[in-house]
Amino acid sequence: SRRGTFSHRHAVLVDYETGEEFIPLQTLESDQTKFWIYDSLLSEYAAMGFEYGYASVNRDALVCWEAQFGDFVNGAQIIIDQFLVAGEDKWSEYNGLVLLLPHGLEGQGPEHSSGRMERFLLLAAEDNIQIVNATTAAQYFHLLRRQVLQTKHRPLVVFTPKSMLRARASRSQVESLINGTFEEVLDDPNPPDTGSVRRVIFCTGKVAFEAIAARDKASAPAAVVRVEQVYPWPEATVAKIMERYQNAVEIEWLQEEPENMGAWNFVKGRLYECFDDSHRIFRVSRFESGSPATGSARIHAQEQRELIERSLVDL
Repeated sequence: SRRGTFSHRHAVLVDYETGEEFIPLQTLESDQTKFWIYDSLLSEYAAMGFEYGYASVNRDALVCWEAQFGDFVNGAQIIIDQFLVAGEDKWSEYNGLVLLLPHGLEGQGPEHSSGRMERFLLLAAEDNIQIVNATTAAQYFHLLRRQVLQTKHRPLVVFTPKSMLRARASRSQVESLINGTFEEVLDDPNPPDTGSVRRVIFCTGKVAFEAIAARDKASAPAAVVRVEQVYPWPEATVAKIMERYQNAVEIEWLQEEPENMGAWNFVKGRLYECFDDSHRIFRVSRFESGSPATGSARIHAQEQRELIERSLVDL
């Protein structure tokens, strides 16, 4: 959007004395492609429906619809159920619409925490959508680039970061933007000696950085692996990473969300199918809840500390 809730939304600069507008992304090159950006009316249902239709007609455009917070996507649930996830199966309608859903438990309350990944995972089948939680600038860039370049367009749901927009850990070198590619899984960037790793912690999103920091502080024999693409599930890449940690005997799925939300109920079957005979598999999460998050910042901080502590217990 033109206005800025999070820092990546400051697309339009307005001179407060003259009212003149300036859009930097429209002036990068003299012969660049067109860039349009709008503030839509406060109706997720109507706005997403329009963008779905536009993406169906203009297949060469990268069409992105962003919720102010990911939670608000539920206002467009009918569009998601009837069109976004089922259009290909019902009408052979291929659509490359991108949903950007700011997601992550930051202590901002129940309506500003969760884009409801679990709901999209329930609707995921036959490679009908892509569900991603990118954790670096380069990953985000190459993800959008992949969306444009792929030959068969499918909707992309991105659980976009909030605090990580300014976090040093999520920054990328220019070289990574120029020459890199989107990686469906990111292995631990600085694990302990691979032969000493007893537990491999899989997670998605910003909680990975907290787990890495806690692991380093405790010098725990654990590797923290980021699953950047949750669906389609990158089974082969996960298996290849596990081969690196041949002495690991435990696989943990770590998530910020309550047990009945997030990716756990989708991921656990895939982990058990591949590793049940060789590893102890378990989950670390908030306890099940009817609300996506607590309304108290103090309780949130306490829950988050306990979550990270439990992720490394008995190591």
